[in-house]
Amino acid sequence: MEPRHGSTADEERPVVHVRALASSGAGVADLPDGPVAFVHRTAPGDEVRVRVARRHRRWAQARLEEVLRPAAARVAPPCPLYERCGGCALQHVTYDEQLRWKSRFVADALQRIGHLEVEEPEVRPSPHTFHYRNRLTFALRRLRGGRVVAGFHGLDEPAWIVDVHGECLLPEEPVGRAWQALRAAWGPGARHLPSGGSLRLTLRAAADGVSLLVEGGSGAWEATELASLDALTDIWHRPDGVERPHRVVGTPVKDLWGGEVLPVSGGTFLQVNREAAELLREHVLDVVGSEGGEAVDAYCGVGFYGRELARRGWKVTGIEMDAEACDTARHDAPAGLDIVQGAVERHLPELLPADLALLNPPRTGLHESIPPLLLERPVRRIVYVSCDPATLARDAARLHPSYDLAAIHAFDLFPQTPHVETVARFERSA
Repeated sequence: MEPRHGSTADEERPVVHVRALASSGAGVADLPDGPVAFVHRTAPGDEVRVRVARRHRRWAQARLEEVLRPAAARVAPPCPLYERCGGCALQHVTYDEQLRWKSRFVADALQRIGHLEVEEPEVRPSPHTFHYRNRLTFALRRLRGGRVVAGFHGLDEPAWIVDVHGECLLPEEPVGRAWQALRAAWGPGARHLPSGGSLRLTLRAAADGVSLLVEGGSGAWEATELASLDALTDIWHRPDGVERPHRVVGTPVKDLWGGEVLPVSGGTFLQVNREAAELLREHVLDVVGSEGGEAVDAYCGVGFYGRELARRGWKVTGIEMDAEACDTARHDAPAGLDIVQGAVERHLPELLPADLALLNPPRTGLHESIPPLLLERPVRRIVYVSCDPATLARDAARLHPSYDLAAIHAFDLFPQTPHVETVARFERSA
């Protein structure tokens, strides 16, 4: 970036003190001329020299050039790709410090966006801080000259792909082995994969093997050259413009979730950190209780919660948009569980009022029509499972004051990243 008019290059390479972490994982510092700067790979307490990369009206993006005085919580990141890869954001910070800031992210969002008086919740740590992911998605690009790069998007450069072989420390070992075997087998120019300049490759470990889902490309693909890979149990393909993937080779894997073995297809969503997800599930079920009644399990997925609630005597209607997840949720479904496929905002009105609304929306939070509906046709209790504190806080503000935030707990399903899972319990107040 060229220096601003009237400035010098040294002014654009200032020394700053990092005072906080942002919810993106970037360090927060104040530039000498006033604006706040966000600097990836810095830790609270660091004194660093940065290069200002981009200025906005009230804030700036800067890049770390040199650590002059490290913070007490700074550690050497173990991944050799960490300085370039955007897959992780907090490997340079001790795990205790990661948990401390994730707690602050939750409380800050609820206070600043939700206008609620809350204390910083304790964050339940993950049983494993590395090699915890049962699913990873890699981006593959075919370049000129037959060159192929496949891996994760670059730090601050999402158009650039960091080539990943066996360096990544996040996947469970079967996923890591399958990735290396796949790379070795896809041939020059990845010619044994579907055609196309860009593909998405998702590997997921289940109880009885590893699945591969290839998204992108067009036309028929038989995966003949990959069918014999011992590292892969089944292979799925979702061509461009197609909603549901189809199985190309192999037998669909089955996975163990919540004490049940469920068939899962290539595109079915499941939590990536199975041990931490089980801690989350146990907590949600404890919060809901066992008194029974009528419950709506919105954004129910494969029935992670609804299946057990039905066994405990609840009459549960699950709502899920994804057809594959609905198929899995209906598999050997217990009595008392009904699954409806479609958008939550479409089907929820016909199911309210109810005793319980269990909400587990995507990162974007609730559709704007849902909080007014919950105010108009109230439920006694809302249990909201969130993967984004900001959208949780926004929705909490929309529910207030008719619903009081009775409890908030947090779980670390994504170590080495700034993401945090939160469970909020709302009780009807008016």
